[in-house]
Amino acid sequence: QVRLVESGGGLVQPGGSLRLSCAASGSAFSINGMGWYRQAPGAERELVATSSGGILKYADAVKGRFTISRDHAKKMVYLQMNSLRPEDTAIYYCNADILVLTTMKRVRSWGQGTQVTVSS
Repeated sequence: QVRLVESGGGLVQPGGSLRLSCAASGSAFSINGMGWYRQAPGAERELVATSSGGILKYADAVKGRFTISRDHAKKMVYLQMNSLRPEDTAIYYCNADILVLTTMKRVRSWGQGTQVTVSS
């Protein structure tokens, strides 16, 4: 079983910064890629950033402000968020493209989400 756990969310002032972390744990799996999504109330979950195969992708809304990074050895992914805006307020979800080694099946795993609120 693979588990993703996010941390680092909270309340931050507009213009401030926050760093989200996501740790993958379990056994008999490997990670092909990891990323971050977010969902605001009443809105659809949207891509924030992904890191896979050395390729980084960002949503236009966060380019230049957010940075995704990974620690492959620790099976972690981070999202450094700078110059935060109220419209960044959402639940942020970690996801991973997982290869389950016992079955050699690829699955998507999701964390429980962490709330980010940008407000003065």
